Amino acid sequence: MKVLILGADGYLGWPTCMYFSRRGHEVMGVDNYFRRGAAVELDCEPLFPTPNLIRRAEIWEKLSRRTIEVRIGDATDYGFLNRAFEDFRPEVVVHYAEQPSAPYSMVNRDKAALTLTNNLLSTLNIIHAVHESSPDCHIIKLGTMGEYGTPNIDIEEGWLEIEHKGRKDKFLFPRQASSLYHTTKIQDTDLLWFYVRTWGISVTDLMQGPVYGLSTEEANLDESLMPNFNYDEIFGTVLNRFIVQAVAGHPLTIYGRGGQIRGYINLKDTLQCVYLSALNPARRGELRIFNQVTETFSVNELAEKVTRVGEKLGYSVRSNYLPNPRIEKEEHYYNPTYTGLLELGLEPHYLTHETLSEMFQVVEKYKDNINMSAIYRGVKWHK
Repeated sequence: MKVLILGADGYLGWPTCMYFSRRGHEVMGVDNYFRRGAAVELDCEPLFPTPNLIRRAEIWEKLSRRTIEVRIGDATDYGFLNRAFEDFRPEVVVHYAEQPSAPYSMVNRDKAALTLTNNLLSTLNIIHAVHESSPDCHIIKLGTMGEYGTPNIDIEEGWLEIEHKGRKDKFLFPRQASSLYHTTKIQDTDLLWFYVRTWGISVTDLMQGPVYGLSTEEANLDESLMPNFNYDEIFGTVLNRFIVQAVAGHPLTIYGRGGQIRGYINLKDTLQCVYLSALNPARRGELRIFNQVTETFSVNELAEKVTRVGEKLGYSVRSNYLPNPRIEKEEHYYNPTYTGLLELGLEPHYLTHETLSEMFQVVEKYKDNINMSAIYRGVKWHK
């Protein structure tokens, strides 16, 4: 396949480029280096430096004998994006080109505006580029389980059948986001659903839970190919943050009572899910939705796992229950369905003692790079 990956320099984007390339597909990666710039601006750079996207593609080609074409530019620039589509003519486009952080979207008005503009305009531009230049191209958009919120009913995979006053119909599952970032992801889904109905495009929307992990088979070829690993409050996901905090001797930052339950997924499984979605595309005129998680945990359960493994490795791990800066339920029902990707062939990597130990060992190697002031900034949802 010819696979266009937008947001190719990111935590998920670069591993996805290598994953498809290694399996013989023709890959173009596009990025505007937003996260690199934002991390510098906010003094919360990743745990270890990584080469820029052009340089990483060169290293990958030298080691793998496979090429990844790179273009540096912004998906909100329609002229740039449409030229990439016209030149490459992708069969699949993977849409990671969004501002990916809930805390970033809540810092202030300017960060909120950037999130809103970037996320919705990039999605709209992709839809129009597909329609104009590659009408048979399958769009794979990374959504988020955060779109659903924490309803007091089971979370189905994107759709819900309703019976009302003796009549039945099928609707997108009700969604109630807990941040502006998550709200833009809901609006992405609505945009895609509108154009699926109007233009008959083909879309898979992957409702992903928080991702954790550092290693992939491809990145193990050379440490310069490792993903950008953020551990700060703004861009770091919760388990990645906890591992770094444990190694640094910083108390684990648990918000509120720690009862918040979410669905989690290993980075390796994100790659599997995107790949399986590409190999088994949605039909024309279909919005297909998968819940992309493999296990559910509360924040307290994650903290307990990190504490147990950390102590076995010789770390003294403590927890600190902080006033919750977010507006969210801390005790709630949470039961998502996530069978669709398993049926396509997903082979999950679960959160084992060995997985956590491997993460500790990598973080330990770079512990002198940890910026303690980036771990907790206290970005509040309520002012």
